[in-house]
Amino acid sequence: MAVQVHACLLGQWVNLTDDPECKIGGNGSSPYVWWEEGAEIWSPHVRENQHTMYQLDYVHIVFKGIDYRISPLFIQIVNN
Repeated sequence: MAVQVHACLLGQWVNLTDDPECKIGGNGSSPYVWWEEGAEIWSPHVRENQHTMYQLDYVHIVFKGIDYRISPLFIQIVNN
C-alpha cells in the first residue's frame, strides 16, 4: 500500500487519501502528491506581527468539500 496522509480535523483523525477529491497546499495537490513533492506548508519568511494566529504556519486542506486551515502538527504520514 502507498503512503497514507492522516490529519486531525476538528478533533477527529481522518485518512485524507480516502477522499479522491481531497486537495492540500497552495497548489491543490492530492495528499499523496503533496507528500511526495515536499509537503508544502504556508510559513511566512518574516512575521509582520509576532502575536497573531494569522502568522502561524499552516496547511490548507479541502476534505470532503470543506476547507480547513490546520497546524502542520496535526498531520501524520503512514507508510505500509
